[in-house]
Amino acid sequence: MTDPAILIEGLRFAWKGHAPVLDVPSFRLARGERLFLRGPSGSGKSTLLGVIAGVLEADAGKVSVLGQDLAALSSSARDRMRADHLGVIFQMFNLVPYLSVVGNVTLPLKFSAARRKAVGGNADAEARRLLGRLGLTDDAMLDRRVSDLSVGQQQRVAAARALIGAPEIVIADEPTSALDTDARDRFIALLSEEAARTGAALLFVSHDASLARLFDRAVDLAEINRAGAIT
Repeated sequence: MTDPAILIEGLRFAWKGHAPVLDVPSFRLARGERLFLRGPSGSGKSTLLGVIAGVLEADAGKVSVLGQDLAALSSSARDRMRADHLGVIFQMFNLVPYLSVVGNVTLPLKFSAARRKAVGGNADAEARRLLGRLGLTDDAMLDRRVSDLSVGQQQRVAAARALIGAPEIVIADEPTSALDTDARDRFIALLSEEAARTGAALLFVSHDASLARLFDRAVDLAEINRAGAIT
């Protein structure tokens, strides 16, 4: 039986000196699945994503990513796992302001031989293809600094960066906050199509329950997190 993309069992996490933020008995994301994870602001969504990405270490329990127990990996091995296998759309984008649009999209390839191999020698062409799929087609714009773009355009750049190099898992943290309803639905459809094209699992996190209809399955963080809402 193939290991799931993400498997969590008995997860507990608390910031030092504070009550637990996460107490999750069980959570599973299948390979290739498109999962919507809903939770209001302060519910622990971003903390959970930090644990899954190996940026934060759980106090107890097991967090397995693509069959690898993160607790059994060194810090450098977790960094390698994240660089090679996870594409993340950060809530605050985390773009590099002095790089061009294309430079931002291709940045993960500098840190991952696996993702460089996936695009071959066509890094710029693949970046432009992904950006075009997301509605950024002006060649002059793509060579400009990313800081010159609108917030909505920067959000799409962040999505293209997460997708490049065919990571096995794509994590999207509130990625549609700057888009109107029509643009939001098109964005999610394209994100899902690109994930499906490479067989990636998609974990899409948002407070907006209306988006659940666009995914294979929906989970409410409040229902799986016994720690409750945390500020």
